[in-house]
Amino acid sequence: MRGQALFNFIKKENYRRLVENFFSLYLLQGANYLLPLITLPYLTRVLGTDKFGLVMFVQAFTTYFVILSDYGFNLSAAREVSVNRDNPEKISEIISSVLITKTTLLIIGFGLLNLIIFSFARFQSDWLLYYLAYGLVFGQAIFPVWFFQGMERMKYITILNVIAKSIFTASIFIVVNKQADYYLVPFLNSMGYIVAGTISLFIIYRQFNAKFMMPSFKTIYGYFRDSTQFFLSRASVSIYSNSNTFAIGLFLGNSAAGIYSAAEKLFTAMSLAFQPLVEALYPYMSRQRDIKLYKKIFIAVVFINLAFCSVVFMLSDNIIGIIYPGEFKVAADLLEIFSFICFITVPSVLLGYPFLAALGYPKYANYSVIYASLVHLALLVVIIPIMTVYHVAALLIITQLVVLGIRVFGVVKNKKEIFKITV
Repeated sequence: MRGQALFNFIKKENYRRLVENFFSLYLLQGANYLLPLITLPYLTRVLGTDKFGLVMFVQAFTTYFVILSDYGFNLSAAREVSVNRDNPEKISEIISSVLITKTTLLIIGFGLLNLIIFSFARFQSDWLLYYLAYGLVFGQAIFPVWFFQGMERMKYITILNVIAKSIFTASIFIVVNKQADYYLVPFLNSMGYIVAGTISLFIIYRQFNAKFMMPSFKTIYGYFRDSTQFFLSRASVSIYSNSNTFAIGLFLGNSAAGIYSAAEKLFTAMSLAFQPLVEALYPYMSRQRDIKLYKKIFIAVVFINLAFCSVVFMLSDNIIGIIYPGEFKVAADLLEIFSFICFITVPSVLLGYPFLAALGYPKYANYSVIYASLVHLALLVVIIPIMTVYHVAALLIITQLVVLGIRVFGVVKNKKEIFKITV
């Protein structure tokens, strides 16, 4: 009886922690994605399509460096921390190895940034904007979400992170008053991430008694090597998401990039609405393998997402009209396409890391986006002579179907092993 009581207590405690981390991550993701979304109506009106498009183009370009400096550690390190959370020495080793690697990649990325800026006139003309935006890369690199995910203690940084980024988001309304102030947008966004990242590191070393150490090169390389498949996966995702704005900016100009980004930002908010749940489930499923709970969550999320996407599709004209000025009204057609894509994306994401990868089948989660990115890149090159913003958005439908198809195949192929798992 005592054994059963203890089992029930642990199970309830795990559920409680899952729910707590879900809401903490929701607040955290809100600071990362929804707070900038609040500024969109204001920025599009103050900056206009051209300067807004330029800022979005620079942001899309900067994302490549974010992915490089992250190198997949948000997934691989979160898993390592989750497994070794009761081993202080191992935790210190993981933290130190990841931060050393990220610092090295930051320096390499900055060198590449300089090389690109001074090699191409397209980038050299707005060099200050790119340097200011690189602060976001630094802020993301030192922001150890992976540690708190692995420890399932997101509440420690969520509130401070939300406060820091709220202040800098509010600053946009105060200091960006005319079109010439466009360069302040990446600066303020960067400062929000840098402050939040600095506070987070302080919490790690103060609240969790982590110690910085100098691991051996072999140890650092081991974590680097283990994270490579996750890096390739994340880099592949950027090819069929981030590269769209980048390609449109290069071939169709800043105004087209601004219009595309206006609709894409809303799509990003839609598709990331369930991301906190995904990130909370990943360490939980890695440890508990609770298939019954996962099934309930999956079915509920798919139906909620279907209803949400349907509403956005039907009200796309009204949504764009309310949020953006008249020159952005053509983005309504793009939002219709994105709402359909979101219906595919959400179940695909749920089947990826919080399910297949957590249960020991990461190759389907990782390779699905690698293959999909190759398909997307090939089709993107093919349509360059006839490219429009609508063609680029439509490509995402094909790309996301490839991702979903591979992940469904992974579930079906391994269903006997997967579904015999019990709590």
